[in-house]
Amino acid sequence: MLMNLDPTWLMMAFTVVAILSFIFGMALDGLLGAEGFGPIGNTIVVTAGFFLGIFVANLYGIHFYDLKMAVATGLVGAFASLGILAAIKAGLARL
Repeated sequence: MLMNLDPTWLMMAFTVVAILSFIFGMALDGLLGAEGFGPIGNTIVVTAGFFLGIFVANLYGIHFYDLKMAVATGLVGAFASLGILAAIKAGLARL
């Protein structure tokens, strides 16, 4: 799916996801506090996780013909990456 996008559409998709991730990252910074990565760090992790989730699904042969499924997969990837990295950070802080 991502490989078939025109560079203009890919840039617009990245911009929209980054803006929404920044708003979400600000809220997560208030919720997570020291366990999070700060507003900008949360934004980077969520944005990268969103696109990595879609990319990994495409690598496994899942093709998205519906935008809703692509967004759902991206959100799962975003939350999974944020959760895994926050758990790693919490584990390292306890050492």
